[in-house]
Amino acid sequence: MAWSRYQLGLAALMLLTGSINTLAAKWADNFSAAGCSGTQEHGFQHPFLQAVGMFLGEFSCLGVFYLLVWRDRRRPEPSMAPSQPFNPLLFLPPALCDMTGTSIMYVALNMTSASSFQMLRGSVIIFTGLLSVAFLGRKLELSQWLGILVTIVGLVVVGLADLHSSHDQKHKLSEVITGDLLIVMAQVIVAIQMVLEEKFVYKHDVHPLRAVGTEGFFGFLILALLLVPMYYIPAGSFSGNPRQALEDPLDAFCQIGHRPLIALALLGNISSIAFFNFAGISVTKEISATTRMVLDSLRTLVIWAVSLALGWETFHGLEILGFGVLLVGAALYNGLHQPLLARLSWRAEEAEREGLLNGESTAINSE
Repeated sequence: MAWSRYQLGLAALMLLTGSINTLAAKWADNFSAAGCSGTQEHGFQHPFLQAVGMFLGEFSCLGVFYLLVWRDRRRPEPSMAPSQPFNPLLFLPPALCDMTGTSIMYVALNMTSASSFQMLRGSVIIFTGLLSVAFLGRKLELSQWLGILVTIVGLVVVGLADLHSSHDQKHKLSEVITGDLLIVMAQVIVAIQMVLEEKFVYKHDVHPLRAVGTEGFFGFLILALLLVPMYYIPAGSFSGNPRQALEDPLDAFCQIGHRPLIALALLGNISSIAFFNFAGISVTKEISATTRMVLDSLRTLVIWAVSLALGWETFHGLEILGFGVLLVGAALYNGLHQPLLARLSWRAEEAEREGLLNGESTAINSE
């Protein structure tokens, strides 16, 4: 069945905003500017402040949810189901996981390329699958176990591509290895978040936009408060700011003052995550969850292509191979092969049926 213009628009919006989200974060990381008190020019390395901005974008989904409720109530026949009562604190544990995982990933993004960052995030299916077996009592099919195995192979190939390309980039080999390991480690936390959401949150039938917005509220509030002690925690050269504190938001705002384009990159990150969540939820509702997974995989390809075009990274064939293997692993895990096998089986049955009919026809004619 052909997609409607609305469905095509949703798919395009999800692909575009999902790509902008990672690219905008990496664009901000690539800027250099002077900081406060006339400090010399240095890179914009403020991962925790960027994570606060991302949660602000998620928090805005709560506003979108209430806007949809208001518009629905003005209709003669409301279509949205009445909101079920729930305890918002149910979202606190997954929000803490989201906060930790996102912060680690933004730290890692300073150390590796945007395309590798996006590809390595595909490792989440490994840990989600294993944790769902351990804590949700789920039984994985053979194709899902095969998908996990293929994904592991894909991660190894992407890692090898990063090791090969580290000589051509501004990042040191040690930074690339650390960044890749941090991304994979963050996916363990993201997988825990998904398991917690499925076990404690989704059974309450909370609207997805409301769920994202509530988690965004907790993440924004807690991480924004944590910026205060982070300002005083020494982190050495790992920090990337002149004071060598774990996070220096004042230095970030001074850099934004000297290079206003950084503000544009941060705004792109904040706004894109809000639209991406809205579009992703709408694609699942209007088309299918499978389509959402495919679009999310295509997002990786877009990020890689744009990064190459902008000269942020160099072309390496291993990266293409790694992306292809990860794509196959994700397809197997999410059951994308089943419609294809069903279609091939149907065609084989049709061919067999036609062969039998032709055989009968020949026998009749021969008499």
